Amino acid sequence: MDYIPRYISLHTTGELQKRITLLTDILKSCELCPHRCHVNRLQGTLGICQAGAQLMLSSVFPHYGEEAPLVGSTGSGTIFLTHCNLRCSFCQNHDISHQGQGKAVSAEQLAHYMIDLQQRGCHNINFVTPTHYIPHIVASLPYAIDLGLHIPLVYNCGGYESLEILALLDGIIDIYMPDVKCADRKMAEKYTQAPDYPEVVKKVLQEMHKQVGDLQITREGIAVRGLLIRHLVMPHGLAGTQNLMHFIATHISLHSYVNIMGQYRPHYKAFDFPELNRPVSQQEYSEAIGYAKEEGLYRGFP
Repeated sequence: MDYIPRYISLHTTGELQKRITLLTDILKSCELCPHRCHVNRLQGTLGICQAGAQLMLSSVFPHYGEEAPLVGSTGSGTIFLTHCNLRCSFCQNHDISHQGQGKAVSAEQLAHYMIDLQQRGCHNINFVTPTHYIPHIVASLPYAIDLGLHIPLVYNCGGYESLEILALLDGIIDIYMPDVKCADRKMAEKYTQAPDYPEVVKKVLQEMHKQVGDLQITREGIAVRGLLIRHLVMPHGLAGTQNLMHFIATHISLHSYVNIMGQYRPHYKAFDFPELNRPVSQQEYSEAIGYAKEEGLYRGFP
């Protein structure tokens, strides 16, 4: 299928610029995510995510370790952004997400990075942990579009999103890829900075699906639009996988593409918690796959 991202038409009509103005204004009293810290990031005040006025970028490269429909034959154009609004104790990218290792870039520079990835043949632009940098990302799009950007945009997030902000992304994001952490409030309270995560993420999944629908994949096997859900299986069933699979099957879609990941390893502060201080067993992973199949889900996992 010949897919033309909707962000191009939003730029043509002037709607994209209106969204940029609204999003940038929010930085004066930041409520880009459910934390609603209300700090003035334009003046350098920091909230829970620790992101300031400028977009901080960690790395840019064609990624071949993402899901097959994103990678294809030439890779997913991945842009790793620093900081995070969840600040999980078991974070596997804590040097980026917690310590903020990276460099500041302008909207114009970000646009050129996107064009470079497109010219290298990447099938999409994959923004990793973009939530707290939404205004910066959207502000870079007019520059990128004028330079010829025409591939899908992937919103690769932790799932702790504001529904009001997601509404401003409608028509801009082609592929939503939330990493759904957990369905258990006790886990969210203990290991993240978002105790209300389970309630929030379920509404977020519904909004994302409403905007883009089930994952659409071309005959060549490349994703162009839709919802792609990730879920990391945790030791001792701490993530509430069975609950999540039931919710996805009954409240999102039986055709949902769900990547059930079994690669959990202790990182960062996970060693402080005995229940997190080991990898997931093969039995635990197999049980997680079984929960999905019992619910009738069938896409994205073995």
